[in-house]
Amino acid sequence: MKYNHYHKRNAIRDYFPLPNEVFCLGLIYGELAVYSYLMYCENRKTFKCYPSYKTIGNAIGMSKNTVRKYVKSLEDKQLISTQPTTIIKKDGHKQNGSLLYTIHPIEEAVNYYYEQQIIKLEEKIQQKRIQNKLENYDQKRPKKAV
Repeated sequence: MKYNHYHKRNAIRDYFPLPNEVFCLGLIYGELAVYSYLMYCENRKTFKCYPSYKTIGNAIGMSKNTVRKYVKSLEDKQLISTQPTTIIKKDGHKQNGSLLYTIHPIEEAVNYYYEQQIIKLEEKIQQKRIQNKLENYDQKRPKKAV
């Protein structure tokens, strides 16, 4: 029986880094897929890349609109930022290009995530305080006969 021998893979050329912390941010599968593809495409020196929505969608099996939704979500979560680009065609006309994606350091996204969690917790605590005050007020207030 013959076994297939696999070529030795280059860790830098054949793989891309995905930070472990990305799994602590509560990302849904689509966000994780888009983020992973952007990490795959990024220039490791500039932390930038510019695949189109269509290219990302074809690579991960999503429509352009779905990719757009997840890109916006990743921006909201401070994982990436985007800038529109333009291209000049051969005939001299300007045309919209792909977005230029900048991948932010994962620490920024983690800090933002925890800040948002603290804000949500403080809001819940405030709501509970108000609810308790209303209950106390209702208990102290005399009830009118009907």
